[in-house]
Amino acid sequence: MEDLGAQKRKQREFALASVSEASFTPSRASPGVALFAGDRLQIQNESHHIALNAHLPAVQLFRLGPIESVCMVEGADAGKQTSYSSGVAIQFRNEEESEAFHCVFQQWKKEFDVQVGNLPNGTIEITSKSKFDEKIEPSSAKMYFHYYGQLLHQQNMLQDYVRTGTYYAAVIENRADFIGRVVVDVGAGSGILSLFAAQAGAKHVYAVEASEMAEYARKLIAGNPILGQRITVIKGKVEDVELPEKADILISEPMGTLLVNERMLESYVIARDRFLTPNGKMFPTVGRIHMAPFSDEYLFVEIANKALFWQQQNYYGVDLTPLHGTAFQGYFSQPVVDAFDPRLLIAAPMFHVIDFTKIKEEELYEIDIPLRFIATVGARLHGLACWFDVLFNGSTARRWLTTAPGSPTTHWYQLRGVLSQPIYVVAGQEITGRMHLIAHTAQSYTIYLTLSAKMWGPGAEQGGILQTSSCKLDLKEPYYRMSQPQAYALTQDQQPQPLQTQDIHIQSQDLDEVEITQQPSPNSCAPIDSLMQNA
Repeated sequence: MEDLGAQKRKQREFALASVSEASFTPSRASPGVALFAGDRLQIQNESHHIALNAHLPAVQLFRLGPIESVCMVEGADAGKQTSYSSGVAIQFRNEEESEAFHCVFQQWKKEFDVQVGNLPNGTIEITSKSKFDEKIEPSSAKMYFHYYGQLLHQQNMLQDYVRTGTYYAAVIENRADFIGRVVVDVGAGSGILSLFAAQAGAKHVYAVEASEMAEYARKLIAGNPILGQRITVIKGKVEDVELPEKADILISEPMGTLLVNERMLESYVIARDRFLTPNGKMFPTVGRIHMAPFSDEYLFVEIANKALFWQQQNYYGVDLTPLHGTAFQGYFSQPVVDAFDPRLLIAAPMFHVIDFTKIKEEELYEIDIPLRFIATVGARLHGLACWFDVLFNGSTARRWLTTAPGSPTTHWYQLRGVLSQPIYVVAGQEITGRMHLIAHTAQSYTIYLTLSAKMWGPGAEQGGILQTSSCKLDLKEPYYRMSQPQAYALTQDQQPQPLQTQDIHIQSQDLDEVEITQQPSPNSCAPIDSLMQNA
């Protein structure tokens, strides 16, 4: 004899205050019921018209408010690419009944999380692991979503006025791209970008946020009702959630340190493939990693001195020197995050382009950047300095957000990889090397950096390497120095080399001609490679 709990799971009925089609065009709503029966969910109105009758593994349930929810049903097109294009909006009589329905729904779903379901459009495998979970270790994801679920960290980003102001300008100056359009905010956080999109006239905005910040976003958006009535907050990962319609525009702030840290660019690209219409826009559109060798004796000595502790031969009677070498290399494995004086650069920067509209997710798993510079001064080369910028390629205006040294400081600062063995170079000497980034499951990258000084002077035309130095850096574990740029005394042969990262002129919407003062890396995305040239 089956227990009462099993019987309840087999058939459970909920009264609904209203049932209507999930669309943003007016549709008639009427009371109804939701019924769990066997492995199916049925929703019908008071006229016994069945609005939904679907296999449970194919149903996604989203909260729109305390008593409002929407049920979306999976379908497939001729190409067997899954899309959620039909759904039912339901409203409960009170919060208690809404909570009870959601609890029962989750219990039913758990029974099918590891089963294979035969759906009308074919057989699909339903698993409890999403694509995100398969490539990111749980402990890293937990810390990541906990961090961004706190208001103090959101405030830190909101108070980065270079960041927030540039996003606002990029959206508002391109109202023509947003008016009457459907927008998806990828990793919405506090919901500020969704509110910007609504200000610009978006028809509707789906704010997708996986952390607990989704609840704060709902509260903030509800407090701005004129804009909030066109915004739906969906709690979940973009790899997992489903939307009732395609997006005309994706907006997101997926940039981490060195552009790629935290691996959110992959989620941005996945959202593009899942939700964006073929001719849709992405804000931001293109990202660039800029690199240049630097000389900073103060920084080198500061890092090297950290390991002096381990040179003590009598620390409470213990000889610490056996660990000195390991500690020394450990300190140099930390990328330095701070704001530095651009006069520390000893060669003109180069850049590597990532076109968010074209790059494949898998291409972000491993990034290989050949390096080539010509030293402008004679100095000790201590490592490679990096920063990034992103382009918002709107139809009306094009905005760049830069984190370059010498520009207003952002919460990203800049990043420097410091060599434990510096290289001596003279003005005019060629510097070559490679920066190889390999993604890992802790939502970051391991960086393998090599720099070499080629022979200079008589016999240089025969080639050959004079000096080489390498290091392995963990982008997940930086040294947050974050000091403000200091004034460094210049040697007699040094002249300031002003960065010209802002001298960029876009000639047309599709980036067919971009005048730029820096050299691109050979392995930049091919479609953009042919579109960018040296000024």
